[in-house]
Amino acid sequence: MADVHTPEQRQRNMSRIRGRDTKPEMIVRRGLHARGLRYRLQDRSLPGRPDLVFPKYRAVIFVHGCFWHGHNCPMFHLPATRPDFWQTKISGNQSRDAKALQDLLASGWRVLTVWECCLKGRGRMPLDSMIDDCFTFIVGTQQTADISGRSST
Repeated sequence: MADVHTPEQRQRNMSRIRGRDTKPEMIVRRGLHARGLRYRLQDRSLPGRPDLVFPKYRAVIFVHGCFWHGHNCPMFHLPATRPDFWQTKISGNQSRDAKALQDLLASGWRVLTVWECCLKGRGRMPLDSMIDDCFTFIVGTQQTADISGRSST
């Protein structure tokens, strides 16, 4: 299917997509703050600049969009327009994510990745359940974890 926008319109739309304070990130932030956890945002001194940093617990959280990070879920579909560009872009994001994860673990940080599909779409989790899982990870001892939506097959 051809793109319904002109290249200029598409460029304008894509340039306005935010990298911080996204709706999924704000949901996680509000839920954890309500449970009494305090955090730093987007710490540039850490690899990958995690969305939430909990220094007291040596834990970080990344809130990833399924499209931008190529998550293997029903919400991710490679665009039909310029597939080579998008495959390269998303592969680069995945490589950068893997490097950041490796560097954080080597530095003694614990890493949680919350995927967009657990917050919206048909496979979304109940919000309280997702926040409980985040809280349990933060105060626990597990080194890495992912929270994603239920598979809809």
